[in-house]
Amino acid sequence: MNRIDPLGIYGLWLRDIKRFLRTPSRIAGALAMPLLFLVFLGYGFEDAALPGLADDIDYIQYLVPGIVGFTMMFGASFAGLSILSDRDVGFLKEILVAPISRTSIVLGRIAGGSTTAFLQGILILVFSVPLGFRFASLFSLPLAFGFLVLIAVTFVGFGIALASQFRDSEGFMLIVQFIIFPLFFLSGALFPIDGLPGPVQYLAYVNPLTYGVDGLRAVLIQESMFPVLFNAGILSLSSLAMVALGAYLFERVEAV
Repeated sequence: MNRIDPLGIYGLWLRDIKRFLRTPSRIAGALAMPLLFLVFLGYGFEDAALPGLADDIDYIQYLVPGIVGFTMMFGASFAGLSILSDRDVGFLKEILVAPISRTSIVLGRIAGGSTTAFLQGILILVFSVPLGFRFASLFSLPLAFGFLVLIAVTFVGFGIALASQFRDSEGFMLIVQFIIFPLFFLSGALFPIDGLPGPVQYLAYVNPLTYGVDGLRAVLIQESMFPVLFNAGILSLSSLAMVALGAYLFERVEAV
């Protein structure tokens, strides 16, 4: 059996894409919360003076990269839920006994989950324009897409690793929400990390979403804490670590 099966990876990717595109309610549900954050926080804190936020930056400009990062993390983390759903309907057992390596299964899941999360992030970027967001340069969009992919891969790997430890979707959803919201608040998505108490800032610095949001902010509005290459390097390392962890834990999932 080939360790990497491109056809198997493509089949799992295509299945995830079709499931996503054929469920408009899922798309609407994935976009509703980020858009509510954008509208209520963007307009509510429009004239607020936030510690650490430069005077020449509108809050909506600061907020949009953070909400896009949150959308990517939220959508990608829940990709693990599809593994548990497949277990409930028996599809997981079928692919585990199929002549395809588990590494290929994980890569197919990561490709599918990352693509659907990427589409969600793009839609949020598009919807943010009528709300007043302006790109510093359209030529920076390819770099922004690169950061979106790295964020998606990181958190799809995280979702797969976590889902491999659960047998019921209710417990998985509870733990995911318990984890991702602190990561969101500690990423600098809503307010500058400089305004946090000292010990809390250390937690923000070990949060991979911090570097995803800061990288997006660097290329979209040309304002960031760290250089673009530093953010990309840290996020690349975290994505590799999460993919390896997800593959390692998924190898131990039982077929029954």
